[in-house]
Amino acid sequence: MKSSKPSVAGSKIDRRSTSKGRSKAEQRAESQEQILDAAEKLFSLYGLYGVTIKDVAAEVGVHTSLLHYYFENKQNLFEQVVKRRAPETIERRMDALAEYAEQAGDNPTVEGALRAFLDTDLELYISGGEGWRNYGALAGQINNAPAWGAETMRLFDPVVMRLIGLLQKAMPEAKEEDILWGYQFVTGAHTHILSRTGRIDRLSEGRCRSDDFDAVKERMATFMAAGFIAVCQSRAAMRASGADPVEIGGN
Repeated sequence: MKSSKPSVAGSKIDRRSTSKGRSKAEQRAESQEQILDAAEKLFSLYGLYGVTIKDVAAEVGVHTSLLHYYFENKQNLFEQVVKRRAPETIERRMDALAEYAEQAGDNPTVEGALRAFLDTDLELYISGGEGWRNYGALAGQINNAPAWGAETMRLFDPVVMRLIGLLQKAMPEAKEEDILWGYQFVTGAHTHILSRTGRIDRLSEGRCRSDDFDAVKERMATFMAAGFIAVCQSRAAMRASGADPVEIGGN
């Protein structure tokens, strides 16, 4: 039965181009990359449970046996799709946060830390091509999937905790719980942006585009920093005055 899902442009393997002048190892590597590209696009559109091995094979133009040769099952294929790009975005953000921490010394700012974390990642989706944008949309699905997403997002815990540490240094009066809630709001907004749903396009009648990551980069860190500062300062003031923030709205 032919898949009803739209084809992924450029995903089908051209055996003439892959075999000419290439070793078997190079051909295998290229075939795997094309399979991962096609799976990444389909998973970004339909999620883990909306895609089958047959769908991916149809998009690439190969028999399902080839996918089973490279990948044990759909879960393994999905994991390899996620893990393929994760090290690059993690390393870039870790490096950016380390560089910012060194430059800021004892005086980091909330916005400075967020810019190192957010802007560095957004640059990948601005300059990395459609593959990275598909990966970003997939991250949006993963971060909003309670049944299976949380475990997958553990890959990013080290870079998140590096950011949390910098934010704590920038706001020593803040409680860790407030900073963690702030990060929860950041990651929700960030992965929603990466999903490119098109909603802002409709609401703005085309004046704003959900794929305009340059516009996001200009605004997002500033917007989020203001929220962190407002919440953490107001709750610190309540504690200093003897008011109990728990009674007012949670710990």
